[in-house]
Amino acid sequence: MKANRLEQIIVNSPVRLLIQEKIILRWLKSKVKLPPGGTFLEIGCGRGAGACLLLREFLPDAVHAMDLDEGMINRAKGYVRAVQREHVHLYVGDALYLPYRAGAVDAVFGFGVLHHLPDWRAGIREIARVLKSGGVYFLEEFYPPFYLNPLVRRLVTHPEEDRFYSADLRQALAEAGLPIEDAREVKALGLLAVCRKQ
Repeated sequence: MKANRLEQIIVNSPVRLLIQEKIILRWLKSKVKLPPGGTFLEIGCGRGAGACLLLREFLPDAVHAMDLDEGMINRAKGYVRAVQREHVHLYVGDALYLPYRAGAVDAVFGFGVLHHLPDWRAGIREIARVLKSGGVYFLEEFYPPFYLNPLVRRLVTHPEEDRFYSADLRQALAEAGLPIEDAREVKALGLLAVCRKQ
């Protein structure tokens, strides 16, 4: 499900970038060491800020950054600097149908994306499919009390059926062969987690 205009403004704001850089990626780097090189995939890349941070912080050979919204990809094309374009590849795509062969990527990143998928379990299975054995899936996710409360649900749009909480998410990840290796969780709101494909 595409983000509405207000949510696009929020997730593409300088405050969101600061949170990604100073809190989320700092935590991630403290939990997992990714060797330079390799192929990364970011699902739901928005304006491309996350992809640029991943390139700078982890030095992969390539970051494939996709978003369901063509407008966001067009915005990302303007955000990604010319010097980064050799390594950052942007495209419109659906997280339920990733255009990669099985085991093609070293790491997948989802910054608040999974809760936008009506069939989030299928999204997890697709992520597991494209990850190499031993590959890392990093996710930042939110639980329904955060985005389906009376105030937020009036402002932004999210699927309302079959939403996940901690136990549901952990079970689906484990069933897909992506058990959580480390996590930082606020039970009612969401989590940051590192999963490793078995």
